Amino acid sequence: MGQPSLNFTSVSVAAPDPRKLAEFYSELLGLPITSSEPPHPGAPPEDGWAQIRPPKGKSGPTLNFEYEPGHVRPVWPSVEGGQQLQTHLDLAVDDMQAAVSWAEGVGAVLADFQPQDHVRVMLDPVGHPFCLFLQS
Repeated sequence: MGQPSLNFTSVSVAAPDPRKLAEFYSELLGLPITSSEPPHPGAPPEDGWAQIRPPKGKSGPTLNFEYEPGHVRPVWPSVEGGQQLQTHLDLAVDDMQAAVSWAEGVGAVLADFQPQDHVRVMLDPVGHPFCLFLQS
C-alpha cells in the first residue's frame, strides 16, 4: 500500500479566548481574520473559534485558534513540573529590532530567556512563545 495524499493545511493554537488571540496574530502578521465563530450555546463568552490566513495568491500558513477552557500559560524556558510549550511559531524577519518593536507594540513580550544571539523569543498575550529570526 502506497502513501495516501496528505496535505499540510494549517496549525491550530489552543487559547483561552481564540477570537482575541486571532486579533493579536492578525495584527502582528498583517493577515486578515477569515473566519470567526461565536461561543456555542451555553458556553462562556470566550468560547469559539477563529482563523487567519494569507489572501488568495499569497503563500503562508493558515492559523486556527481554538477555545481551550483549561488553558495554562506555558512556562518559557520549560521547567520541571511547569506547563510546557507544545509548539511555537518561527517568523522570518528582515530587521530584528523593527520586528521586536512591532511585536511589542501589538501586545507581545520579549521573553526574559534568550537562548540564541540571532533569534528573539517573544511571548504572545496568552504565553505562547514564538521566535523571530533573521531570514537569510
